[in-house]
Parts: sequence; structure tokens; C-alpha cells
Amino acid sequence: MLWDGARAIGICVFSAPAVSLAGRNRYFGLSGTWSGVGLRAVSTQLVCLSRVVLDPAYRGAGIAVDFVRASCRAQPFEWVEVLAEMGHLNPLFERAGFTRVETETREGGNRAAHSDLWGTRTGVVGRKRLLRAESHAKSAWARPVYYVWRK
Repeated sequence: MLWDGARAIGICVFSAPAVSLAGRNRYFGLSGTWSGVGLRAVSTQLVCLSRVVLDPAYRGAGIAVDFVRASCRAQPFEWVEVLAEMGHLNPLFERAGFTRVETETREGGNRAAHSDLWGTRTGVVGRKRLLRAESHAKSAWARPVYYVWRK
């Protein structure tokens, strides 16, 4: 949290990383095939910065970069990664010290392939359900930028 006196003006939200990301595979030279040892290494060394929210009244004041940097340093993980669609427009993460990792563009629009990545499972180990048409329409053409930062 970022505070201005007693008023909360910002928050950085961290979450568990996705099992596999093309940007991470490219940056770390991984194949995308995971073993138990590899999964444990990811879960103990890497965290995902999933949201940065700053009160609109404080945007443009030059505090976001320092806030993101301090939030990442406060994490007990060696590596922090970010997927940000806004990375195409705003270099916040690069200014905060993250490395931008270029990845191959992929075709959007294929609901079944998109569901294989982001759909929920039908059971504990079953195939993933087809995404709702509305969910697919919102994200099918997303091209987030992958960033990585080392403490």
C-alpha cells in the first residue's frame, strides 16, 4: 500500500505466477516443459506483479516508478514478472528497472486455443471448458508485454 498520511492512495498486488509464459521461457531459456523441480523453483523464486493502482489525483506526480520499485524490493522473491497490455503505451515498468522481453506475436481469435490457456477445468484433471463468448471477445486480441525484474 502507498499512503499519504492516513489516506491510501495506491496498491501493488502480487500473485502466484502462471505455470508457463512465452516471455519467461524466452528470457530464462526454458523449454516450456515443466518438472516438479522446475515448478518448485518458479514458485519459490518468482512472483507476479498483477496490479498497480494509483489514485487518479496522484497520477502524473512522478511517484509510481518509486512505488513499484519499493513494492518489488519488499517481496521475499528474487524475481518479479509483469504482463501488461499498457506496456505498449506507458514505459512505467521499464523506468522502474524491469527488462522488457520481446515475444512472438500470436494469432488471436481462436476461441478453442484461447480456452486451452485460460479456461477453467471441467474437473480436477479434465479438459478446460470453452471460454464464454464475452470473455473471449474481451481478451482474444490482447498482446501484453512481458517484463522481468531481479532483486
